[in-house]
Amino acid sequence: LIQATQDSNVNVPQMADTLMERVGNASWVVVFKALITTHHLMVHGNERFLQFLASRNTLFNLSNFLDKTGSHGYDMSTFIRRYSRYLNEKAFAYRQMSFDFGRVKKGADGAMRTMTVEKLLKGMPILQSQIDSLLDFEVHPKDLNNRVINACFLLLFKDLIKLYACYNDGIINLL
Repeated sequence: LIQATQDSNVNVPQMADTLMERVGNASWVVVFKALITTHHLMVHGNERFLQFLASRNTLFNLSNFLDKTGSHGYDMSTFIRRYSRYLNEKAFAYRQMSFDFGRVKKGADGAMRTMTVEKLLKGMPILQSQIDSLLDFEVHPKDLNNRVINACFLLLFKDLIKLYACYNDGIINLL
């Protein structure tokens, strides 16, 4: 799928819509896998995929998601709601800034260090919001025994490192 987003002949909106259909499923397994796949494509796929997701008014409306098929479904539903909130925030941040904080160049000549103060003052709260929604995932060590949660956690951890580097560069620029 990641390679498919690079191909100009692939219909990115249709690919995203297909994943959105999966997110509408009642099973936590299907929804979680669709969210993880979407996250992979947002991070590693062509930027067109993230642009399309950011252009939508609503992305994941899973704030009331609850899988009632068993006790495990109840537990996993909490993680799905938290994870979808982060992915929504990631797409919203892209819409607001016109770039992905995870993809920008870091360091002395990076985007956050060379940004104007006005744009930086607009962008830092957006970045902080994205970091806050990521940290709201609140996974505990015992939860990492679940492979689905672990896969999600690894993606979030990698995002957090990139977001923290952007935040650090932004603060250095402001100072």
